[in-house]
Amino acid sequence: MHVTNSFKLLKTHLFRICIFFSIISCEQKQAEYLKLQGNVFGTTFHIKYSDNNNQNLGQSIDSLFKTINNSLSTYHADSKISKINQGLLNAEVDHHFKNVFLLAKEVYQQTNGYFDPTVGKMVNAWGFGPIKIDKQPTNYQVDSLMQYVGFDKITLLASTITKTNSDVYLDFNAIAKGYGVDVVGLFLESKHITDYLVEIGGEIRARGKNAKGDDWSVGIEEPNFDGTRSLQKITHLTNEAIATSGNYRKFRIDEATGKKIAHTLNPKTGFPAETDLLSVSVIAPVSCAEVDAYATAFMAMGFDKAKEIASKFPKMKVFFIYLEHNELKTYASPNLEFKN
Repeated sequence: MHVTNSFKLLKTHLFRICIFFSIISCEQKQAEYLKLQGNVFGTTFHIKYSDNNNQNLGQSIDSLFKTINNSLSTYHADSKISKINQGLLNAEVDHHFKNVFLLAKEVYQQTNGYFDPTVGKMVNAWGFGPIKIDKQPTNYQVDSLMQYVGFDKITLLASTITKTNSDVYLDFNAIAKGYGVDVVGLFLESKHITDYLVEIGGEIRARGKNAKGDDWSVGIEEPNFDGTRSLQKITHLTNEAIATSGNYRKFRIDEATGKKIAHTLNPKTGFPAETDLLSVSVIAPVSCAEVDAYATAFMAMGFDKAKEIASKFPKMKVFFIYLEHNELKTYASPNLEFKN
């Protein structure tokens, strides 16, 4: 496998690019903004919501997280998806599985196959799944596993999924965090809570206003090569969700070659995506799961294709950090507004 210029540059310059959220808070007389935080899905979560009844919903939200894990986590051997991946050709699935499957199929079609959950065997082969490896796969091994990749190899009818081959392996981890954010958000709305922010591992769904009565603020950090962190831009979420994907933080070092192997895989080739994109943030007034999926697909396809597809969705906003001739550049869609 050839190392692209972007990875060469990353090896010689240590820098941190990070999309983070900032929540401006203050007291409101009519309602208290409650906070919940903890660990879930291998990362952290933060929740803020305004509730006139001051309900403590922590236990109920923990139960929701467990239910999602039991359905979609490839890291839990007894989950529904893990059992399907153990060789079943047909299986009954729950509503969480159905919701994610149908959304994934839609994004798969809209991105010309660059978002493909059947890339799971390749994720494992490259050491980014629950199965750890010591070295990267050979070209022959990649070619052998590619026969199981393709979302057209699995169908859903009513509540039953059917695979064309028992070795087809599903991995929804590129959409599961966003979906978990949505499940919590919809749960809060069922409790008549209209002002809230839910964040899991950097993926965010915001509705209503923050405690100051403003839209929820999101900060974008400036990429600094010296490892320091400084604020570059601030935008806001108006009943929107944001998801970020990037290869600058999550990668594996091949012990034999010392090369960085990016976690975003190209489902067209089975190899880590050789992309000029370093970071992708997608904002839209849709589900967090949807922007989560698009962020992953955009990373895999590269700047030009990602910009083209994003332009087809008038309400979608994107912020790209990419390399052009070894020079770091940024692109913001015309409808993405920043605060002064």
